[in-house]
Amino acid sequence: MINKKSIFLKSMVDYSPLIVFLITFEIKDLMTATVALIITTLVMIITSLILIRHLPLTILINTIIIGIFGCLTLWFNDETFIKIKPTIIYSLFALILSSSVLLGKPLLKTMLSKSLSFNDKIVWNSMTIRFAIFFMVMAITNEIIRRSFTTEIWILWKVPGSLSIVFLFIVFQIGLIRRI
Repeated sequence: MINKKSIFLKSMVDYSPLIVFLITFEIKDLMTATVALIITTLVMIITSLILIRHLPLTILINTIIIGIFGCLTLWFNDETFIKIKPTIIYSLFALILSSSVLLGKPLLKTMLSKSLSFNDKIVWNSMTIRFAIFFMVMAITNEIIRRSFTTEIWILWKVPGSLSIVFLFIVFQIGLIRRI
């Protein structure tokens, strides 16, 4: 049975900090938005731990990277650090997923086996590789945009842009899964 409270909370933990980041940037500036991102992320993590007593590894990794690169951005007053954060997260996910396939233990199977019941290792490997490639493409795209365009364009890429692309990619994966 799907726990609706858990799904809602996960969505809040995942997306609230980004929405607050975008709104704060539009009202103020990138440095203030970075502070808002760090604070909102911490509040969402604490809320998650209190309400469901669980913190997924991906959210923990993301929180640590937000903390490190957010603080570096503020400490050095240099927006480069917060802009490379997505590149590092996407690259890390791609590396972890690729490595899991090479080690013969596709990570998506571990993460999703309760929701998806495939017995075929080829299907799990294929899906894990698709996600790894997707995250690497997202990392490269973030680098191209952060180096080639203004901060305003990068923000639009980061919040509504990349989130929409991730959502569409997952929807496409669901379509492929249904054919199996």
